This record gives sequence, C-alpha cells and structure tokens, in this order.
Amino acid sequence: MDAPAHVLVFPWPLQGHINCMLHLTAALLDAGFRVTFLHTEHNLSRLARAALPPGLRLLSVPDGLPDDHPRSVRSLKELTESMFTTGSAAYRALLLSLRSDSDAPPLTCVIADGIMPFAVDIAEELGVPALAFRTASACSYLAYLSVPTLVELGEVPFPADDPVRGVPGMEGFLRRRDLPRGVGRSEDGAFDPMLLAIAEGIAHAGKARALILNTAASMEGPALARIAPHMRDLFAIGPLHAEHDAAASLWSEDDSCMAWLDGHGDRSVVYVSLGSLAVISHEQFTEFLAGLVATGYAFLWVLRPDMVKTTGSVLREAVKEAGSKARVVEWAPQRGVLRHRAVGCFLTHGGWNSTLEAAAEGVPMVCWPFFADQQINSRFVGAVWRTGMDMKDLCNRAIVQGKVREAMESGELRGRAHAMAQQLKLDVAVGGSSSSDLERLVGFIRELRARELMSYDDVSQ
Repeated sequence: MDAPAHVLVFPWPLQGHINCMLHLTAALLDAGFRVTFLHTEHNLSRLARAALPPGLRLLSVPDGLPDDHPRSVRSLKELTESMFTTGSAAYRALLLSLRSDSDAPPLTCVIADGIMPFAVDIAEELGVPALAFRTASACSYLAYLSVPTLVELGEVPFPADDPVRGVPGMEGFLRRRDLPRGVGRSEDGAFDPMLLAIAEGIAHAGKARALILNTAASMEGPALARIAPHMRDLFAIGPLHAEHDAAASLWSEDDSCMAWLDGHGDRSVVYVSLGSLAVISHEQFTEFLAGLVATGYAFLWVLRPDMVKTTGSVLREAVKEAGSKARVVEWAPQRGVLRHRAVGCFLTHGGWNSTLEAAAEGVPMVCWPFFADQQINSRFVGAVWRTGMDMKDLCNRAIVQGKVREAMESGELRGRAHAMAQQLKLDVAVGGSSSSDLERLVGFIRELRARELMSYDDVSQ
C-alpha cells in the first residue's frame, strides 16, 4: 500500500496562529495523512500544556531571537524581521533535510501561515507544493487585499466614523475606525508599516496552490466570493475547532475556574479575555474593573502577567476590592469556559479565534478590539451579524457597564447568537458547506500525492 500524503504545517509563532493551525492539523490527521507541525524552538520549549492529536510529529526551527526576548506585541517588528531572515534560512535547511529523512515519507505539500510569504516561495522553489492558510477572518482578508485602493482613496485607519468605499461589498457599513490598525493609535493618516507588510503578504498568497480560511460561507459568503478570483483555489473550512479540537497553550491554563463557574447560575457570569497579545494601561484596567463591578454580575477575567502596565500586586488588590463576584486567572481553558452554562456574555478583543469560539457556542459578545483584524471583526459582530456589541475606541466605566448589561440581558442578541451557532453546527456537519470544502481540500492534497507518485514512477522507468 502506498504511504499516505505527508503535510508540513508551519504557523506564525504566536498563540492564536498556533491554535488555529493545530485544529487544521487534527483534521488532516483524521483524513489519514502524516502531519509534521513546525514550531519555533522557543515555543516548543515553553509549551505549557498540549492536547496534541496522536501521531503528530513536532519539529522546530530557530526564530533568531535570544531566549529572554519578550516576543510581545510591542516587539512584533523584531520578531517579523528575525523570522523573515534567520527563520526563513532555517526553514529552507529543514525542507532540504527532510528530503533525506528515512523516518518519514517525502513531503507532499506545505501548508504555511499566510503571514509568511517566504514559506510558500521557498517550498515551491524546492519543488514542494505550498498552500497558504490565513488564521484571520475573510472580511479582514478582503480589507487587506483592498489596501492599495484604500491608500489611493486616502481611506486609512483612523478613529472616526467617515465611511469607507475602498473595500468592495462593505460600502454601506464600514468606517475608517473599522479598518485594520497597528498597535499604536496612529494619528498621522498613514497605514502602519506592519499592516502594509501583512497586506503585501496577503496579496502574495495568490501565488500559492490554494488559500485556506478558517471560516464558514454562512458567516462570510460575500467576502469569500470577492476573494476567490484572486486565488488559484479557495477553501472555507471553519470553524475548525468545532469538529477537530486540539490545543497547545504557551500559558498554563487555570482549570480551577471551571469549578468556580459550576457554582453560578445559568447565564449569570461575564467572561472577560482580551487574548494573548493585548496590553492595556492601568487607567483602562481601572475603567474595565469599575464597569464590570457596576453591572452587578459575577465575572471571570483573564489577566495575563504582561497585560496591564502596572505591578501585579496593584492588580490583585484592586480585584480583591471587587469582592466575591470577581475571579481572576492568568489563562483560562477558553473553549470550555464559553461552553459552560453559567457564561452569559463574552467581553473580548475580537480576535478571530475568540470570535469563532463564541459564535459556535451562541455566546453574545462585547468587542473591545486592540489591533489588526480585530477592528473589522468587531464591526461585523455589532453591525452585520448583530450577535454582540462593538465598543471600539471607548473605555470608560459607564460604557462598559451599559454594553455588558445589554449583552447579558438582550433577548434579541442572544437569539441571533443562538441562530448563528445552530447554522455553524450545520456547516461543519457532513454535507455542510465547511465540511464539504474540507473534503475537497483532502481530495486536493491526495491529488498532489498521486502526482508525486506518478513522478516517481516516471523517474524509475
């Protein structure tokens, strides 16, 4: 019997990208493929907890940064420069070494994070077919594709309600404040250089054999239809975690919060997490805390050690004053939390993984986006899907209190969130749009393997 296809999966080395591409890996393993998952050496060494699929092979390459480098949101430029130099050279060397690896079959293809165009180019240069996987939403992908038009029209990210005409299909609701932004709140009327680099990489994905997105046609059909002409092929296979769960956390999850949730009534707790990268000021922390306390609801808050610009003792004392209704953890088992009957709404940064996880569980959201695609995701939550509230560019206790109360108490929001969750269950079930696209992706990879075997036969004859 012929050996199965062998796929190398290479994510961008940040938590959200790793999680999403691990779900993809689980799906590929379920299809019978051999899969190698490529971490950076730094991330592989600090994996706190890994519920990895059986049979998964892990390899690593250096990211080129010293071990004590923070690799935080404020140093993304350094991480990017290092990955595109040291990381790309190590990746090339690894692909060459796999040619002579007797422990695994030859690579059938690479599925590389779409934020790293070098990973596609190097693989194709070495004769390995490459597909791009983008871990963000289709709506944000289309916005990045539209950057040249936005620049031409002068419609750059800015915290204002000026309408945007440069993203096709979104003319009726997109504002300048909804466009992807950099970490700094730029006031100079220009795109952040980091975002321009992402936009260039996204346009480059058209050179890959295909683009894979972790989304569903029911959520983002119009954006998918406008992206498709720019790609050689397009697969919308999400939400992947709903059928192919896997996890490898770079932080240690505090499972004790689940027992705390057990002690609360149905839909009585606000879950608060701003993701793995967001950083807030002490003033913002104080406003969030005061607003949450004023709602009268219990809340579970994920506060990473590096998240607030103040000392940990100050945070602990502040939360302690909130009383027994507050529970703080450094990291939570988020999918389990969102599935819990006690959770009534999710105050989130609007990252795509978090957005999908809340959508799949029918949990209304209050979005306070931090940067990048989160800005446009939150607009879709508030104005298009209407499954939550968009709170971008605002952070005071009265607004936090009002938005959270509305998300907890609005029957209309909850009804729309529940309807979306039911549709997503149909999308990932057999015969659904995402399930069908996943089957098509599996067939695509098997065809690449068949061509690979045919080329071996031709050489041997």
